[in-house]
This record gives sequence, structure tokens and C-alpha cells, in this order.
Amino acid sequence: MSFISKEVLSTSLLDRVQSPTDLKTMSEDELASLAHELRAEIISIVSETGGHLGSSLGVIELTVALHAVFDTPDDVLIWDVSHQCYPHKVLTGRRDRMRTLRKKDGLSGFTRRAESPYDPFGAAHSSTSISAGLGFAVARDLKNQSGHVVCVIGDGALTAGMAYEGLNNAGDLGKRLIVILNDNNMSISPPTGAVSNHLNALASNAPGAALKNAARSEKERSLFEHMGFSYFGPVDGHDVSGLLATLSDLKDTQTGPVLLHAVTRKGAGYSYAETSSDKYHGVSRFDIPSGKQSKTPAKAPSYTKVFAQSLIAEAEKDDTIIAITAAMPAGTGLDQFARAFPDRSFDVGIAEQHAVTFAGGLAASGMRPFCAIYSTFLQRAYDQVVHDIALQNLPVRFAIDRAGLVGADGPTHAGAFDVGYLANLPNMTVMAASDEADLVSMVATAARFDTGPIAFRYPRGEGLGVPLPENPAPLAIGKGRIIARGQQVALLSFGARLAECRKAREQLAPHGISATIADARFAKPLDTELIEELVSSHDLLVTIEEGATGGFGALVLHHLAAQGFLDGRCGVRTMTLPDSFIQQASPADMYETAGLNARQITELVRSAFSQRHHR
Repeated sequence: MSFISKEVLSTSLLDRVQSPTDLKTMSEDELASLAHELRAEIISIVSETGGHLGSSLGVIELTVALHAVFDTPDDVLIWDVSHQCYPHKVLTGRRDRMRTLRKKDGLSGFTRRAESPYDPFGAAHSSTSISAGLGFAVARDLKNQSGHVVCVIGDGALTAGMAYEGLNNAGDLGKRLIVILNDNNMSISPPTGAVSNHLNALASNAPGAALKNAARSEKERSLFEHMGFSYFGPVDGHDVSGLLATLSDLKDTQTGPVLLHAVTRKGAGYSYAETSSDKYHGVSRFDIPSGKQSKTPAKAPSYTKVFAQSLIAEAEKDDTIIAITAAMPAGTGLDQFARAFPDRSFDVGIAEQHAVTFAGGLAASGMRPFCAIYSTFLQRAYDQVVHDIALQNLPVRFAIDRAGLVGADGPTHAGAFDVGYLANLPNMTVMAASDEADLVSMVATAARFDTGPIAFRYPRGEGLGVPLPENPAPLAIGKGRIIARGQQVALLSFGARLAECRKAREQLAPHGISATIADARFAKPLDTELIEELVSSHDLLVTIEEGATGGFGALVLHHLAAQGFLDGRCGVRTMTLPDSFIQQASPADMYETAGLNARQITELVRSAFSQRHHR
């Protein structure tokens, strides 16, 4: 049943809240009514901004109760991942800015230390809250301070090994720490694994019963109790009165690590979210009465969809192809692969480290695994990429989605570093698609590449609308291509800035500057023959990439320096993402800030060209 009626709700209670202190003057009935108003407010906000709706709706009552009971920000409250932090932001003095959420110069869609003292720890990747919370608890005790540390972690985040590392250490140290398990049986997609089954068994106890380990047999004790935590629950995460009583009791009596198991519903209170397969995890702007999202019609298929369909096509010809995702089947497109090949598709949960080494075992057994992980999430498995894959020269295929800047999710999800952290590894081959047709060819290349690990990166969003090859042939390893011939300046692009290079070439022509455009395709191995030919035949070489310094451009410079080409005959410039984290905005605005749009390419070329000819 929906909590939200069709008539416009009063916000008389919410209007009284300037900070969490104001909640302490309200009665239980008023707090329950406040939760009702807050839910309507969140739906109204996200209907205009888009964002993480379902997660936030699921913790409305819990957020109200936490801020009513605890004394934030003196008491530390950490939201794991922080997909669910919108109600928290409203109650902590940011209501008037909520409609700037995820926009340029607006509020972050996640907790952010620089934004508010009520955000003690920034988050956007999962499973960090317990480790961070334990750090706060240890620091509190070392400084002889009082106060509580509360960590709210979802059931999906418990599929990540880091959550257990935190639980293990916290249970051993015995510090005063409250962990609240927000159990909605839903990550971004439905959760997988034995842990989910264990939580379902625990949740089968009647909600509202505050059970403790002493009341049950050894066989009945939860995993958390065996790890040194006192376990309470399950409790109804939508019962304000019950939450207030339980949290107040824990605040007054808790002496060591405690886990409170709260059963919630993702998307609670908005029927369209509750009945959606993803519970409206991430939505664009939408119409509240109908739930219809306002999505701009795509002019071309997304890179993600092109990858998925290309992989399916390869798998139809090769039954050794396996697809692996880490809790992102829809985000990586592998939900489509799973429907086509359920026995060859694996969602391992939020466990990127396991995903990589699992893929390594498959590769060592003669299979052809494709490990599809966002660039920013693959960072979490770097040791496994180095030790378990590259060192052993295992042919794991890394499909790296969300390469480059991603827009509203901001710097936490920007794929800035993968070229640098992969191309410096022995045995690794690294490609970047310039458009969706190139991506199809790279999937085909990776499918047939058995001599070592190979990675290909591609951006978020729709492609350029170029025709896709029906029978893609593998690319020649380590070979780029000339797109257009000029005489004076060579623009060497690695990745999806190629379209901006084309525009820059057109902008340079009226200024009398003739530009060659080349698509490197490979950062490793480099097409050294192409690079040397460009340097030898042009006055200026400019490399352009959607990655941080130390990536493709640096590799080009290393090669040119080693071969003695940096003698001044040809000027060389590199264009990369700046040495800073770029806050959320539209992708175009973020690239404008980064200085990687056609206008900035043109300006750099004109400036460098002028300097060389007027010395």
C-alpha cells in the first residue's frame, strides 16, 4: 500500500526542522507524521532531479529515528554507499538546496565531508562503513571522548569482503559500535549468495521481536554473533515507535559492538517504486501520479547495450565464453547475457576482488571469461588484477564500462585511472573504443585473444549512431588507424574523444592549420610505427584521452623519449583529465571543466602552433 495519497500533503512538521535537534522536541506521533511528510518531500525532490529514489524511501523512518535518538554530528552517523542519504540531507539543514541534487555546483548525490559536518565520512562505493566507523570508535576511545558511532549498511553491501574485514576486526576489538543492517533483500539488483539466504532466515523471525543471542541456542545464533557482535532483531524498519524504543535502548545500554537487524522495503511508500524490478534504484525525472520517467529518446544505442549484444553474438559461436558481473547485471548489460546464457552468466555480488580471481580460475581452466566491471569499481580489485591475472598471464577479458567522466554521479564514479593502472602491468593489453562500432570490434578481438589478459574501455551513455559491423573481425593487436590526413598538426586520440578531435579539425581549418586525426585504439602495446610517423611528418603532435595523467599520453612520451624523438623537431603536448576530482555536472560540462572538448583542443593547438612559429 502506498504511503502517499494523491492530495498535497502539509509539511508543517518538516518546516520546523532546521537541524536534527528539532526532532528531539517532537512526540512519537509527530515523528511518525514527520516521516510521512519526509517521504512525500523526497518523492517530490527526486521527481525533479532524478537520482537514487528507492534506497532513500526505504530508510525514511530509520533516518527520522536515528536523528531523533542520537546527537549528530557529535554522534557519528555513517551511511554505507549513501544511496539512501537524501532523507538525512533534508533533516540536516540542506532541504533548501535539495533540488540542486546531482547538478553542477549543487549537492552531491552521496555523503560528502566538505558538504556538511553531518557527513563525517564520504561514500559512494559500498561496504566501507564498518571499517570507517571502527576507525572513529577507536579514535574516540584513544582521545577519551564519549559519543556513539552508528553505521548503516545494506544487505547487498554485505556481499563485499571488506564488510567482513570490518566486522571481524570490530568483533575482536570489542569497541562500542552500533551497526544497523538495512535489510531490504535488494541491492541495485536482487542480492545473490549464501549471505542473502542467511539474512532471509533471520528475517523470518517476527519483526518487532528484539532477540538477543542469550535467548537462543548455539545453532540459532546469527553469523554476527559468532563474529563478536550482540545481535538484535529483526525489527520493523518502518515502525517509528519501535525504532525509537530499540535505538534508545541501544544508546543507553550498549557497551560493545552491536548489530541491529532492521527489515525494510526498498521504495517503500511509493507504489511504482515498490513494484518495479529495480525498486526505482536510480531514476530520471518522473511524473509522480503516473510514475512515468522523463527520458530523452536515445538517438543511438548505449555503449552498454552494444557491448552486451556483441558479447551475446560471440557467445553464440563460442560456448567457452563466460560473463561475470559484480552486482551490476543491468548496469553492465549482462542481464541480457544472463537471459540468453543462464548457465554461463555469474553475478558474484559486490565482490570485485572475487570476480577477478574467479575469472582467473576460469581462464586457467580453458574458458574465456569476460569480467564486466565499471572502471571505478575495478579499482577495488587491483591486487587481484596484478597478482592473480597479469602475473600469471591469464587471458581474462576486462570489459570496463563507465570509462571517463560520467555526469551526475560525480567523481566517485568517474573512470579516470584505469589506463594508468592497467597499462603499466606486464602482459596486459589495453584498448579504448572511439565509438560503438569500435566497441563491437574490440569485443570480437578480446573473444579471440588467448595470449594474456586484455582490457577494453568504453564510456557511459549512448553511442554516436554509427553503423555497427555485422561480422566484426578482430583488430590487429597494437595497431591504430588514420582517420583523416593533414600536414601540420596530428591529433592522436585514445578513446571516445575522437569525435571532439573531428570537431577540432574543422575549427582549426579556418585558421590555416591542417590537422591529421589518428585513433590509437591501443595504449598497450603502442602503435609505435604510427606514433613515429606522426612525429616525423608534423610540426605538432597532441595526444587526447579521457583519463588521468600517467596514462596513454605518458606512454607515448616514454616511447618518444627512449627513441630520441623529443629533440624539438616536432612539438608534443598531452591532454588528459586534470589532477583534480571534478564534481558532478552534465558530462559535457564536466569535460568543459576538464578542458577536453573540441574548443579546448583547438585552443591548445593554436597556442602551441603559434609558439613554435613565433620563437
